[in-house]
Amino acid sequence: MSAEELADFLGIPLNAVYIWNHLHQGPRAHKVGRYLRYRWPEVEAWLEAQAVDRTV
Repeated sequence: MSAEELADFLGIPLNAVYIWNHLHQGPRAHKVGRYLRYRWPEVEAWLEAQAVDRTV
């Protein structure tokens, strides 16, 4: 998925996706030419790692 699609999916500003990439945070990005692309399984794994533990 594109950076724009990721931002839309997460409901965040596109600039946040680019900042995450610059800071090596967020889901792992892949450069395709001059574009950032994200693989769905990596986005899902990153989201799962962000989950809040509510069993406490």
